[in-house]
Amino acid sequence: MFSTFDTARVLASDYPSSRSAAPPLFRYCKEESRDLAILFPDWSFWGWPEVNIRPWAPLMEELVRENARVPWEDREPYAFWKGNTDVSEVRKDLFRCNNDTAAGKEWNARLFKQDWYAAGRNGFRDSDLTKQCRYRYKIYVQGNSWSVSEKYILACDSPMLAVDTPFRDFFSRGLVAGKHYWPIDPADKCRAVKLAVDWGNAHPGPARRMGEVGSGFAREEMGMDYVYEYMLSVLKRYSALLRYKPAVPEKAVEVSLESMVCPRGGRERELMMESRERYVALDEPCTLPPPFTADEVREMAVRDEEVRSKLLHMQMVGH
Repeated sequence: MFSTFDTARVLASDYPSSRSAAPPLFRYCKEESRDLAILFPDWSFWGWPEVNIRPWAPLMEELVRENARVPWEDREPYAFWKGNTDVSEVRKDLFRCNNDTAAGKEWNARLFKQDWYAAGRNGFRDSDLTKQCRYRYKIYVQGNSWSVSEKYILACDSPMLAVDTPFRDFFSRGLVAGKHYWPIDPADKCRAVKLAVDWGNAHPGPARRMGEVGSGFAREEMGMDYVYEYMLSVLKRYSALLRYKPAVPEKAVEVSLESMVCPRGGRERELMMESRERYVALDEPCTLPPPFTADEVREMAVRDEEVRSKLLHMQMVGH
């Protein structure tokens, strides 16, 4: 099964005695403590025509140019977020951290609600992701579950202030707290965001490096060649578990580039053509490393907890 929704799930609690009895479900994200799922890249790597977002490879090139055009030190010294608040209570709560001059509250955040209907009427021209790299810090906060915005936020050369979430996508475990991003405690968002921005503005060298390392991960570790390598590896490993020999059904219809693109029109067709691969790889697929061992998972958890404890201490003592 393949779920294209945020919330479809197979719960581990429904299969307490044997997880192998659970139906295989390919998903864009999962809640690791509760879900059984095979993680797969989401659709936005190939573009999101409804909101006028280009495929990942050409968009990444645009972001690199924009990052070079506006150096980190010349950017607005605040944390930025813009998006749809209707899909998540966490996002609604984040708006408590917006700048409130009248009340004398300055949390160093600049937050903007995305009016999807108004934005849609003007073709999302005011939602250009490359123009959102003009702030020194970018906030990542989950949507209904995870959010496709994570890779765009990482790619800005600005430290990603990631509000902790239980949801993971296929590349999340590669991100290291304190190296690729600054973790934000969801129970104390406003003070955590203010601390991150105050600290970064007072320590521009380390802050800028964190942004660059995060962008480097998005640019190098998440290039489309690697995305396809991951997809191929997952499908091969899954197929190796099949107990039957698949056969082409009698009335099956072959899908081709033409059959997919020709019925489409407008921006949807443009992005499909822009995201198509123009050559066949000549080298052999790479061999992905084996899954993390239980000890490695524990080590990563300890490492992340140490970073969070340090940040909490800084917050308590006013850094």
